[in-house]
Amino acid sequence: MRTNFDELLEAGVHFGHLKSKWNPSMAPYIFSEKNGIHVIDLNKTVKKVETAAAAIKQITKSGKKVLFVATKKQAKHVVAELVKETNMPYVTERWLGGMLTNFSTVKKSIRKMQAYDKMLVDGTIDTMSKRERLQRSRQREKLETVFGSIADMNRTPAAIFIVDVKKENIAFAEARKLGIPVFAMVDTNSNPKNVDFVIPSNDDASKSISKIVGIMADAIKEGLAERSASKGKEVAEKA
Repeated sequence: MRTNFDELLEAGVHFGHLKSKWNPSMAPYIFSEKNGIHVIDLNKTVKKVETAAAAIKQITKSGKKVLFVATKKQAKHVVAELVKETNMPYVTERWLGGMLTNFSTVKKSIRKMQAYDKMLVDGTIDTMSKRERLQRSRQREKLETVFGSIADMNRTPAAIFIVDVKKENIAFAEARKLGIPVFAMVDTNSNPKNVDFVIPSNDDASKSISKIVGIMADAIKEGLAERSASKGKEVAEKA
C-alpha cells in the first residue's frame, strides 16, 4: 500500500502549529520552521501512514472492529462520512467518559435504543399514551445521537483511531488503560508518547483529516474484501 507524498502535500498534511505551541516530543517529526510555524516532515508521515494502514488492514481482515473518534468541528462530518462506508463504529458527537472502560453500561443504553425500535416494529408503541410515546421518542433520539454510530459494536474495539489526541484525551486514556492499540493523527502541539501508531500530521484542517482518514478507510475496505474472498474460497473448497 503506497502513499502519495504529493497528495499529502496538496492536502496540507505538513502544516503544524506555531512554534510557541509545540510539544518538544514531536521534534523527530518536524522538518523545519517557516514564519514561526513548524512544518512536519512528510517523508516520515508517508512511512507512518503506510505502517498504520497495513496494521489496520490486518485488524479488519481478521474480522475485528476499529473505533474512530473525532469530535472536533472540522473533523466530525468528514470522519462520519468516510467511516460510515466501512461499517466501522465511530464517535463524532461527544465522548462520554467510560465509553470503553465501562462498556457494559454503554451496551445497556444501546439495548434501550434497540428495544424502542422493536416496539415500533411489533406495534407495542401504539398501545402507549401519546405522552409516553413522545417521551420514548425523545429518549430514542438522544440515544441515537450518542450511541447510534456504535450500535453494532458488541464488544470493546480491537483498536481505536483518534483525530487529535490532545482533544480526545479521555478516549485516549481509556484505550491506554485497557491496552487497546491507538492509531492517531498527532500534530506538533501534541504528545506522541504512548500512541502505538503515530501519524504526524495536521489534525486541524478538514482536507488533511479527510486525506489521512480516507487512506485508513481504504485500508479497511481492502481488509474486508480480502476477508470476504478468503471465506468464499473456503466455502468453495468445502463444496
